[in-house]
Amino acid sequence: MAERARAAYLAVMLLYLTLLDTASSIYPRIRLTHKELWQQNRSLLFQEHGVALQPRTMLLDEGHERLYIGARNALYSLSLDQINTDQTEIQWASTESQIEECLMKGREKSECANYIKVLQQYNQTHLLVCGTGAFNPICALVRLGDSGQERQFVLEGDSLMSGKGRCPFDPNSPCTSVLSKGELYIGLYTDYWENDGALCRLNRQTHTRTERNDRQQLNNPKFVGAAVIPDNDDRDDDKVYFFFTELETNPEGAKKAVHTHVGRVCANDQGGQRMLVNRWSSFLKTRLICSVASPNGIDTHFDELEDVFVLKDKDGKDPEIFGLFSTTSAVFKGYAVCVYRMEDIRAAFNGPFAQRERPEHHWTPHEDRIPYPRPGSCASKMSGGGFSSSKEFPDEVLRFVRAHPVMYRPVLPQYNRPVLLQTEPGRRKLTQIAVDRVQAQDGHYHVLYIGTDDSMVLKVITIYNKDTDSMEEVLLEELQVFKVPAPIQEIIISPKRQQLYVGSEVGVAQVRLHQCDLYGSECADCCLARDPYCAWDGLTCSRYYPAGVYKSRRFRRQDVRHGNAVQLCNGLQIDGEQWHRGEQRLVYGVESNSTLLECVPRSLQARVLWFVQTGDERVEVQGDERIIVMSHGLLFLQVRSSDTGVYVCQTVEHGYVHTLLRITLHVLGGERVKSAIHRADGAAEKPALNCHSSTTRLLGPSISPRTLAPSSGPGPHSRLWYKDFLQLIGYGDAQRVEEYCERVWCSSKKHKKSKRRYASLGGEKRGKGRADENSHRAPRHTLDT
Repeated sequence: MAERARAAYLAVMLLYLTLLDTASSIYPRIRLTHKELWQQNRSLLFQEHGVALQPRTMLLDEGHERLYIGARNALYSLSLDQINTDQTEIQWASTESQIEECLMKGREKSECANYIKVLQQYNQTHLLVCGTGAFNPICALVRLGDSGQERQFVLEGDSLMSGKGRCPFDPNSPCTSVLSKGELYIGLYTDYWENDGALCRLNRQTHTRTERNDRQQLNNPKFVGAAVIPDNDDRDDDKVYFFFTELETNPEGAKKAVHTHVGRVCANDQGGQRMLVNRWSSFLKTRLICSVASPNGIDTHFDELEDVFVLKDKDGKDPEIFGLFSTTSAVFKGYAVCVYRMEDIRAAFNGPFAQRERPEHHWTPHEDRIPYPRPGSCASKMSGGGFSSSKEFPDEVLRFVRAHPVMYRPVLPQYNRPVLLQTEPGRRKLTQIAVDRVQAQDGHYHVLYIGTDDSMVLKVITIYNKDTDSMEEVLLEELQVFKVPAPIQEIIISPKRQQLYVGSEVGVAQVRLHQCDLYGSECADCCLARDPYCAWDGLTCSRYYPAGVYKSRRFRRQDVRHGNAVQLCNGLQIDGEQWHRGEQRLVYGVESNSTLLECVPRSLQARVLWFVQTGDERVEVQGDERIIVMSHGLLFLQVRSSDTGVYVCQTVEHGYVHTLLRITLHVLGGERVKSAIHRADGAAEKPALNCHSSTTRLLGPSISPRTLAPSSGPGPHSRLWYKDFLQLIGYGDAQRVEEYCERVWCSSKKHKKSKRRYASLGGEKRGKGRADENSHRAPRHTLDT
């Protein structure tokens, strides 16, 4: 047993290492904090009086130009243009008697609130809203009024109805819903104790659902998503698809595994006449596979469906299904995004049915005769047979579909692999996904917006290389949409407004999908970004539009697939010119002390190279035990006089070399600096030195600055310090020493003024979209640390 367990552990670890090798770089090209998003005017935040909002569902209404938020004890209507203005609120809390009854049943007070779980567009003038109602679900209609008329947002009291079967009891219970033609299709647990998971359809007259206590239909489901997707132009043939996970017992009957399924019912299903009364006569399901193959032939499965996004096409018949999955392994945690085509899903439902003799047996394809009309088909012209309703189906068909709800063939993802992997240990959890289809110059791309459990939204594109049969993930941006870390619970995308609406317990954020000027002010910066929203138009990095829009501009440059700035922006890629480009900096170091030459590229995916130029010779700085190449720059642990020279910080990204900084380092003799300070200490009883900490850093711990206490103003002998330092480099370089001393020993007022000026400059740069941030965050000078 021990050998078997050890072999299993080694196999899992091999799979884990394979996944690490398969996954792409985890670094975003651009990372923006909550503060930076706000300073760039890229995001807006809605919070209700600073109280945790706890949104459970959100609904986008382009017709009324509103965003509806379902929360705890409340509904909100927000402006799509600016969510933090012009909001309307409906308070819908549980009554005192409902709360008291809920507490008597042993529930916590926080559970006895009215959590909105269902929020759907009932028609052009009303919303259908359902809440948990202190474990006594309740539904109502909210009047919106006609679009174009005076806006309304009123809960109609006479529309109140029981929410049982329409809304779960428990606020933490998973549910998913979609409303079509006045009928609500919902997956939920219908009972107080959450024993009865069901897929239901409700209207004013009928209630159709899956069989009770039928583990073959549903077994401990977790409902994730739902969508109405037509097969063709015959509306009687429309299908409703549900996405959910279930527990399945393995053939040995001991271990239970989590599987993700897609279920399907006919929208016009009326159940049977004598059997399956008020039950689905068309319910079928099949498994969705999201896995990575390893060299030893064992697949690693991502079985837990976290979220699903249906990216619709023009006619709505062939959308692409994006699933966000996680692993169920106890050894490591990982996430993957798989894409499914509707033609593959339909092919699985049109394939062989599955059967097994007993629950502990393997599934096998059903090879006997299949009754007519085919079980699971709709009563429509397309299915043939002349049936106008499912109530007319033969009993043989209904018996077969009840006994064989599972299809034998699973649905495999596009490219037979995930389009995105995250398998790094200890990384954040991925919670939500939304997708935008964007037209670029070299084709269409899917831009994925993925929410995390720590208030982040990841903006990712995936590129499939047909020649190498490989997938490239490009993490364009990492956006901290909320200041306080909180799980992202909802993401809604508005391609029309180019906005993203993100919900969490902290509030709701509105974020612009793109900010092209953020990438930089040069052609190469724009092309290297590989953002399908952006292109170089000859003057700036700006929004890309299809052909015909740029009539006044001579050209557009964009290469999302390769980011080949060398070819597109070859006018800038001249080695001699690049070597002398970049900002000039002057840095002083004191011998035997530490010095940092700071250089942080804008792109976190760029590789930083350091060169030192002495005369005509250029040598790359490799780093050793004394000189460390860090992500923030070049650190000299003990600087030497021989380190004096010109240091060039360059980045390399997709073959394009960009010079960020040229830093001239002057090394001052340590003993002479100490001697000069001691002499100056004796020359003035209380010299005016307000840069106390800077002096400490300069001298190191061996020299105490206790005699360098600041005074109220400049002393009469303070300038004598500068004369002593003329001896350090020579009388011929007095201006350089003057500058050095001004930086190190300055008055308090001047020091604060300099800091305010530097902060002001930083604010101006941020206000310009960080386009002129010099591609780093280096300070104006570097002192010894």
